[in-house]
This record gives sequence, structure tokens and C-alpha cells, in this order.
Amino acid sequence: MENLKVAIIGGGQVAETTHIPAYRDKEGIQIVSVVSRRYESAQAFAKKNNIPTYYTNVTDMLQAEKPDIVSVCTPNKYHYQHVREALEHHCHVICEKPPTISADDAIKLSQLAKEKNLVLAYNFQHRFAPETNLLHQKMEEEILGDVYYTKISAVRRSGVPGWGHFTNKELQGGGPLIDIGIHMVDCALFLLKFPTIYRVTAKMFSKIAPFKSEGSFGKWDPNKYEVEDSLFAFIELENGGLIELETSFALHIKPKSYLNVSFSGDKAGASLYPLEIYTDRAGELVTLYEYENTTNEDAKKKSIHSFIDHCTGKGNNSIVTGDEGYKVQTLIEALYRSAETGESVYL
Repeated sequence: MENLKVAIIGGGQVAETTHIPAYRDKEGIQIVSVVSRRYESAQAFAKKNNIPTYYTNVTDMLQAEKPDIVSVCTPNKYHYQHVREALEHHCHVICEKPPTISADDAIKLSQLAKEKNLVLAYNFQHRFAPETNLLHQKMEEEILGDVYYTKISAVRRSGVPGWGHFTNKELQGGGPLIDIGIHMVDCALFLLKFPTIYRVTAKMFSKIAPFKSEGSFGKWDPNKYEVEDSLFAFIELENGGLIELETSFALHIKPKSYLNVSFSGDKAGASLYPLEIYTDRAGELVTLYEYENTTNEDAKKKSIHSFIDHCTGKGNNSIVTGDEGYKVQTLIEALYRSAETGESVYL
């Protein structure tokens, strides 16, 4: 395979721990450049990760290096700007979640990628977990029957990220919903085949994090905590189904953290983490299927590898497309609008 040149916009933790290892594990890929806002940061990141060039300006990098692929790993506020510019310079793009802060921006990016015949993907890595793939197969076989109730959980008892910009509303667009909840939202919508949403009703709180100075993920400044620390919602579907959502950075619950999507159908129910499918017979719980993940399969790496395969025209696995990113972002935006206004939002 002819070498593909990769550039990374945003020299932070996710670029270093997720994107760079995934690219270097794939033949025919050469990481040629990194862009970071500060010169010293860009230089240090490039040196540490053995990247030949570094820049502080995205346009300068794109024009000089002419990469084939770009990873966007910047704060949420800049996703639209950086993805758009990379697409305009004829690069395939994979962007960290969320797609954007605005659903209008997300659909513009999807349309631009189609116009230029480029691959645009979003790095919702839980979509690539073996549990998700196996449950998808089982649901395609209609083992659950008609799924009418789904519950999305992405909760932490004391898990405010103490690094990055996760408590800055302007840069992030929100708190746990747009950071961790969005991963499980994507899984749920994918497994439900992106059903049409009728109405959402949400309530958010900021009761704990602004008054504490440290948590299990590090320290933060309570005076600069600007996002929700928990959000709860009901999502009504056009087909009559219901999705319940709970997400938090800080919440007085027993488990330290909990990440899951569960489904209830008229034939059986299922849990994603751990993957189990179960039903009731004469009042007794019967397990129809269970999966113990002993493969240590790296879903983050698989997400980026699937993206690369699509860029080379050899993609057999699915990716999180621009259109799907738009649908996820539309729901996230509606949930925040409902929580902010106190009113239900119709879609």
C-alpha cells in the first residue's frame, strides 16, 4: 500500500495515547506533523513522539505538508473549524467526539465531505467494542423482539476530569452529557438503528462539583466549574419507544462509575456491559446469551483502523459517519436545550 501521510491537530493526551499508537500499528501510515496552539507545546510533543514537523497554525501545516489524513483532537469548540479546513484541503478526517457543538455545523461537515468525496468519521470507540458488535448481531436476529424501553447510563460518583478543559462551557459545550454520555448515546442509537426521535425532556443539575476541589480524576477549581455535573432525560421515539438517560461527573451513588446501555424488548432484555441477554420463564431469570470479554480487543484502535481502511477503499467494517455524527449531535443539542429552558423539545 502506498504510504499515507497523517497530520494531527491538537497535541494532547488523546492524540498521544489513542491516535498515534493506532496509526503506528498500521502499515503504510506515516505521521508527518502535529499542530498545537503554543510553539513550545508543539515542539515538545513532536520531539516526544518522533514526529518530524510541528506547527502552531493549521493552515500553514495543511499547505506545507499536504497530508492525506487528519486527526482532529482539539477542544470541542474548534472541531467544526478544524474538520472543515482539513476537508477543504482534501484530507480524510477522523474527529474526536463530539462531532461539533452545533448540529447545524455537524450537517455542514457531513455535506462537505460528500461533496469532496472524502471520508469523515467520528471516534466513538464504544461502537467498535466486541460487546457492541455481538449485541448488534443478536438484535439483527430480533432475539429481543420489539424493543420499547432503553436505558443509557454514563455516571461517575466523583469523576470530574482534572485535566484539559472539561469544566469550561465555552470550549466544551457542556459537561458529562457531551463528554461521556455521548458515547453511550451513540451506542444506543446505533443498536436501535437510529430511530426517529419525537420529543426529549431533560433536567440538569450542578449541585456537587462546584463545591468540591478534588475527585477521583484529579483536582479542579470550583470557581471555574461552568457545566452540569449531572443530567437526566426521557427521549420519546416516534415508534412509541422510550429511552431513559442518566449521566454525571459527580453524583451521590454507590458505584464509583457505571457505563452501560440496557434494552427491554417483548421477547427478551439485554445489557451491553457486561453483554448478557436474558428473559423470564415462570418467574425465573433465564440467561439466553452471555459474553465474557477476554480478548483485550482495543476498540479505540479498531475505530481508527476501520477509518484508515475506508480511506484506502478497503473498508469492510463500519465507521461512525458524518450523517450519524449529525444525528447524535442533534439529540445532544436538543437535550441541552430542554434542560436549559425547562421545556420539552420536539424533533
